[in-house]
Amino acid sequence: MDTAPLANFLGFLALSSYIVTLLPTILRIVFPQTKKTHIPKLLLKYRRQMGLIAFVLALAHGFLLIRKRNFDFFDLQTYWIYIQGVTTFVIFTLLAITSNNWSMRKLKRNWKKLHSLTYLAMFLLTWHVWDKMSAHWSFLTPIGLLELIVIISLFMWRKRLENMPKSLPKSPVDKSLVSH
Repeated sequence: MDTAPLANFLGFLALSSYIVTLLPTILRIVFPQTKKTHIPKLLLKYRRQMGLIAFVLALAHGFLLIRKRNFDFFDLQTYWIYIQGVTTFVIFTLLAITSNNWSMRKLKRNWKKLHSLTYLAMFLLTWHVWDKMSAHWSFLTPIGLLELIVIISLFMWRKRLENMPKSLPKSPVDKSLVSH
């Protein structure tokens, strides 16, 4: 098992911070009893800040790897090799730029649509971690993959719960039909 270089450690911290941004809604829907603990509300209160921290950490992660590997930005092969990381970073950049009240007011419904890209990023990050770390795992790799598996499982559970038909309200029983 390899030791984790600083760039990978920053990537792991970015991933963990990002996952914290996904928790408020998932906890509220999958585990409604957490509402009583006020944990979802607390996480929601700091979601933007955590998202921006995740972005800055991802930026530092990317910067260190670009510097270390001497990327050729004019070679399309570079983008193909790192398509998951580049795409995720573009999504994170859009989310970071629009994580403010002004953008929410200007984009209105489109803001929610844009910020739903965060779920695409979740799957891209799984691919990115698996693809880039498969040949040289550090102690952080299984932890990061476990975080992703757990959050994706909870996300899928959330989607299942949201798409379940709402139970029909119980209608009053017609007393004339009930035998005594």
